[in-house]
Amino acid sequence: MPALPNTFKARLSAGDRMIGCWLGLADLYAAEIMGTAGFDWVVVDGEHAPNDIRSIRDQLIALEASSSHGVVRLPVGETWMIKQALDIGAQTLLIPMVESAEQAAELVRACRYPPDGVRGAGASLSRASRFSAIPDYVATANAEICLLVQVESRAGIAALDDILAVDGVDGVFIGPADLAADMGYRGDSSVPQVQEVILAALQRIAASPKAAGILSTTDASTEAYRQAGAQFHAVGIDVVLLARVLRETAAKWKDN
Repeated sequence: MPALPNTFKARLSAGDRMIGCWLGLADLYAAEIMGTAGFDWVVVDGEHAPNDIRSIRDQLIALEASSSHGVVRLPVGETWMIKQALDIGAQTLLIPMVESAEQAAELVRACRYPPDGVRGAGASLSRASRFSAIPDYVATANAEICLLVQVESRAGIAALDDILAVDGVDGVFIGPADLAADMGYRGDSSVPQVQEVILAALQRIAASPKAAGILSTTDASTEAYRQAGAQFHAVGIDVVLLARVLRETAAKWKDN
């Protein structure tokens, strides 16, 4: 019995456009609710949300009951973190702050079992193998792991063509907020200088064999990024959406 198929990876390869959302509440109940919303994929955020390996695992379990694919964003691309995330059942990883082809290639190796990589082969202990219920997991898992790398700095943009040439990288995600900060526009990715770089990067990715990804939170940016070729496109953040609705509701009724 082989590793479970990664439907998200298969859809990326087929060229499907998929809409996603950020999951930052770091709670399995919130993940279960998110799974009912109809998004194709959701990011369980381990970089800026208060998640650890156990809470990420619990949210992946909650999402398995839905059609939303769980993408795990790790805080950094450390090999030991990648190993843990894959062993708890993540099939798709989003790694921040990738700035060179060499770094991307090391991430590919961290996601693969030897001799193609350096992932530890203790799958008999893991959720990924359904605790040894998938006997051929180690022999077949490499093909089902999807690696998405974030380019979100001037150095990353300069190395974009080299990163796109790395075999084993399935998609490149442009990070607008960090890119804007690195360009000197902290907190504002909407300035024309930043938008020009973002749109050009998305077009370059879309013209390559890799899938282009991004996060947008306004209708205008969502439409612009879609036109530029965004294929896996997050269009909201749960924390921001919740806070907005709560504040609007409180303001509406507070003085009535």
